[in-house]
Amino acid sequence: MRMPGRQQDRPDQGSVAATRLQDHGADDGRASADGGLAEHGRPAEAERRDAAEAQGHPADSVEPEAMAAHSAEVVEPPVLSDPPSSPWSDGFGRTAVRCGQALLLLALAALVVYAAVTLRLVIIPLLIAVLLAAALAPVVTRLTRVGLGRGLATLVTLLAAVLVLGLVGFVVVTAVANQIPALQDSAGQGLRQLEDFARTGPFPVTDAQLTAAREGALNVLRGDAFRSGAIAGAGLVGQFITGLLLAIVVLIYLLKDGPSIFRFFISGTRGNRHTRLLHAGERSASVLGGYVRGTTVVALVDAVIIGGGLLVLGVPLALPLALVVFLTAYIPVIGAVAAGAIAALVTLVTNGPTTALIVVVIVLVVNQIEGNVLAPLVLGKALSLHPLAILLALTAGSIVAGIIGAVLAVPFAAVAWAAVKSWNEDRRSSAELLTAQQPPPPPPDPGSQQAAPLPGAARAG
Repeated sequence: MRMPGRQQDRPDQGSVAATRLQDHGADDGRASADGGLAEHGRPAEAERRDAAEAQGHPADSVEPEAMAAHSAEVVEPPVLSDPPSSPWSDGFGRTAVRCGQALLLLALAALVVYAAVTLRLVIIPLLIAVLLAAALAPVVTRLTRVGLGRGLATLVTLLAAVLVLGLVGFVVVTAVANQIPALQDSAGQGLRQLEDFARTGPFPVTDAQLTAAREGALNVLRGDAFRSGAIAGAGLVGQFITGLLLAIVVLIYLLKDGPSIFRFFISGTRGNRHTRLLHAGERSASVLGGYVRGTTVVALVDAVIIGGGLLVLGVPLALPLALVVFLTAYIPVIGAVAAGAIAALVTLVTNGPTTALIVVVIVLVVNQIEGNVLAPLVLGKALSLHPLAILLALTAGSIVAGIIGAVLAVPFAAVAWAAVKSWNEDRRSSAELLTAQQPPPPPPDPGSQQAAPLPGAARAG
């Protein structure tokens, strides 16, 4: 049932709408007076209505003053909060991580050394074969450029090497065999001179003491220790022959298929990493081959000069001593000292102290010429290692594999350093190339500091 009183009290809906339209019209007038028209000639009130509808509010519920204030605000980009800090992000944590990495590297190095000592009968022939292959590879390459196949070029190179070694061995053995009688006489005379010097020297020795020392030496030669040492020496001879055969077989395959073998090992890499590994391998082979060839030239010059001096002085076994000088030249630092000591001792026994002193002077002069002139000229930068690094490599190689380890330690240390340098140089070059290819950053937009347009304005456009 309708109630007339209530109907009369309720204001007329039409009058309310008219009043609201009048209010909005007044607001529109004020907004147009304050802010003018929006983009594309639309009134500011229309912009406000569109913005309010885009935000989900009724158009009439947004006050004009609030919309004007919102349009004047500068929209700032959102500020991202810092990621949660890691418990290892402080200085102590970084130090702990570095210490862990160092311990891991030391453990790997110890494992490698243990494996090398355990498998030295395989590792040493393999390293010798790699050393010889790096030295002979340029000869094989030149023969292949002439027109020979790689297998035939390998065969010719090995036959030439065997011929040279056989000729040298024949000359040395012939010289030793021809000088054995003279060597026995010279050795006996030298021992008598040493005994006379011991009797009349600053610390005189009696004949009884000399006789006791002579009998003690003979007892050592006749004792069980010498026989067991001889048996052990026979075992070492067998190991030497086995290692020599293995080194020859590995050398043949490295000369014939060396590039293919290396490409197989790096075939699992792609892109820049593959290129860097290829360059590092080529650099290592170049350094190793240059070291072997340069050391061979230096050793040959030393052997010729010292051997010629021994021949002029009339020292027996001059050619074998020259061969010893040649072989010990492959051991840096200590090789020259060892060769000089051996030559001086042999000369002392066979020719007396005066001639031995002259031999020592010759060896010292040759070593000075080698270290200051010949080695820098021939080797160049093939052995770019600090003397301390050379000494440590020699010590480690001698502990692991004796004389052979001392011969192999320094060139392979130089190869490892050359590979690291090549890898770092290629990575630095790649980084510089990428930096040069990147376009410069665009200049800052002057309008980026202004207020961002409202969504309603974007739709209106």
